[in-house]
Amino acid sequence: MDISLRQPQSKVTPDLFAAVDLGSNSFHMVVVSVAKGHVQIINRIKQKVRLASGLDDNNVLDDASMQRGWQCLAMFAERLQDIKPTHIRIVATATVRLAQNADVFVKKAEAILKHPIRVISGEEEAQQIYRGVTYTSVSQGNTLVIDIGGASTEVIIGNGLEPIDLVSLNMGCVTYMERYFPKGKLTQKGFDDAIQAAKAMLKPVLGQFVAFSWDQCLGASGTPQAIDEMLCAQGMNDAIRLEYLYRFRDDCCDCKEIDKLALQGLHEHRRSIFPSGLAILIALFESLDIEAMQISGGALREGIIYSMLEEQNPQADRVQTLEQLVERFHIDVPQANRVKNLALQFFNQLNLQAHRGFDLKVVLDVAATLHEIGLQIEYKKHHLHGAYILQNLPLIGFSRQQQDCIRVLIRNHREEMDLQTLSVLSVGLQPKIAVLIRLLRLADALCVRRKDDVLPPISLSWEKQTLTVLFPEGWLDEHPLISAELEAEKQLQDNVGWQLHFS
Repeated sequence: MDISLRQPQSKVTPDLFAAVDLGSNSFHMVVVSVAKGHVQIINRIKQKVRLASGLDDNNVLDDASMQRGWQCLAMFAERLQDIKPTHIRIVATATVRLAQNADVFVKKAEAILKHPIRVISGEEEAQQIYRGVTYTSVSQGNTLVIDIGGASTEVIIGNGLEPIDLVSLNMGCVTYMERYFPKGKLTQKGFDDAIQAAKAMLKPVLGQFVAFSWDQCLGASGTPQAIDEMLCAQGMNDAIRLEYLYRFRDDCCDCKEIDKLALQGLHEHRRSIFPSGLAILIALFESLDIEAMQISGGALREGIIYSMLEEQNPQADRVQTLEQLVERFHIDVPQANRVKNLALQFFNQLNLQAHRGFDLKVVLDVAATLHEIGLQIEYKKHHLHGAYILQNLPLIGFSRQQQDCIRVLIRNHREEMDLQTLSVLSVGLQPKIAVLIRLLRLADALCVRRKDDVLPPISLSWEKQTLTVLFPEGWLDEHPLISAELEAEKQLQDNVGWQLHFS
């Protein structure tokens, strides 16, 4: 049987964006497709170049390492020729920062790629890593992010989209491998020396990070990813913990040589630099007193991609994002508009003030539009399903903080509330979003009949954390269904200490 699929008439030609990271160990390229606000990775190419291994004692890159890099870029160039130049960003990191003859490498690399290369500072690298992590991972209060590269290690602590403090340290798995495990010999002394050197490198900036508490620690790619894969392969579906790092260190020493290193779950391409990355990670765990580390969903490349997307027209991106989600999840547009219009009417009546320039009205508008996104899965817990969907789908055109607010509003727009979900937001923003939750819940309850021209003029007042809803005299007596919805909502708000009055 010959089955031919026809192109959908409404098919939108996606925009392609590419980010290239010329790292010290590997060169990476990621290509994404963006259509109606939906971002989809369509290509990932990684080539082990080990550029940092070509640095001599005077930080001069040798010809062999540069040749490996240029050969890799010739492959990347073929893919990049299909993408608009304005949608391409190429960055080089620690090794090119350090190399005395970096201009030689960069000049030929730019000729191969037919595109400029930005050699970014360690601080900018850390910022982009943090951006990539926050756009692809769930935010839970203060977050410590660690990225161990080939020649540098970035440590960042942040909350929401913004880093609080960050540092880029000149230590990496390629440079430490050459220095502390010469000729591939794996010894306890080599590990001890590497760990102590990493601690000495971290010591001057340690106070910047131990001054803060954090709710989660995330490892961005590289060594943490390799360890996570090893734990899974060995049947331990757990976070990365110091006891596991010690065990892997001992396993490495038992093997004595890199060539004989055969640990379950360790991929061949990671083997030669695994011991040095492990030593650096042990030093970070011990110095920062890290209890557990999870794996992030993205890092530098993703940060570069989302930076490019943010530079596009944010208003157009927001519209496209909402249109795509409404279509994809079959949202009932008339009902979404009823709830949205009523919630915004209530918002205007209360005359809520912006929080440090943060537009509260935008997040209420979007949350009301998408409040039934989880109905595609099932009815009973659709508020939970909606929050889960938005936790795993980036909303192009919206900042991470806006996305967190929208998700919290949808999670709490009906049934029992979980006000712990507010903890992902900044402390000053939490009470403002709590008020928006109450407005969205009220609008959802009042639109229970899913029909226009049902509700009369309604006025709200807000005094001493009490929300009062006033209807025309006798109207509630004539509408027992809506009256019952309000009674149920009053009880649910009472359960979390919120006062709701209506008459």
